[in-house]
Amino acid sequence: MPEGLVAWTSTISNFSCSSCLKGWNPIFKLRTNREIKEKVTLDRVFSKYGIASRTDARKEITSGRVTVNGKRVRDPELWVSLSSDSVRWNGLALLDQKKIYLMLYKPRGVVTSHGDPHQRRTIYDLLIETEKWVFPVGRLDMNTSGLLLLTNDTKFGEELTNPLSKIPKTYQLKINFHPTPEQLQTLKEGVPLKNGERTLPAKVRILRNTEKHTHLQIMIIEGKNRQIRRMIESLGGRVLKLVRTRIGNLALGDLQVGGYRKLNSKDFLELRMVPPEWK
Repeated sequence: MPEGLVAWTSTISNFSCSSCLKGWNPIFKLRTNREIKEKVTLDRVFSKYGIASRTDARKEITSGRVTVNGKRVRDPELWVSLSSDSVRWNGLALLDQKKIYLMLYKPRGVVTSHGDPHQRRTIYDLLIETEKWVFPVGRLDMNTSGLLLLTNDTKFGEELTNPLSKIPKTYQLKINFHPTPEQLQTLKEGVPLKNGERTLPAKVRILRNTEKHTHLQIMIIEGKNRQIRRMIESLGGRVLKLVRTRIGNLALGDLQVGGYRKLNSKDFLELRMVPPEWK
């Protein structure tokens, strides 16, 4: 993976319920560095890299433990460049480290954050010390399991989570009712949420039915907070189990729950692709 990789945006257009990704040929193009937000405040460097919260970062900075380009700095609001400034914390370089790209099978009941005030288990408890200088690309709520990407490459992370990228994410879920054809169509066309928002069209199919439950597969190209759960709740139902199985065409594969591995060159290509069953 080249250093300073700037990821892609999709040229997808006319994504409608009637097509629902049929014939979607995702052609991704690289974005220039000028399109990326290069500068952030010094305390944000810590939170972006998953090192500490902004509150804790401010304490470290004001106590004199941080240098920028060799000079000790005590102002958390100082603007720094992610691409050109050298930021060190207790002598450890934060911005010129080797880039790390990981895929993790997040277990249910684990929090996607660095530290938790309620002392709950976090994704960082699953990583060895040398891999802890990474941040999650997007989030999965505590009761959702599945594929989560981790990196220390802020440009890569920001591009993947940018709504313009429209990278599809696939989920498998178990719900507590049998949806009608009309309800399935509502999910496909876009669901009005309680806060006035409306979801973009989704691709939905039934995997199987049991006596009381339905197992669905849903693919979305956006990432609103708790989106899948809110979509089902808008129909009067409830999600009993939720697993993210793919990002782009990158799947969990044989990765075990709680396990993780580094991304390889093939994985980066898979991230750019649409799962074949959705074409």
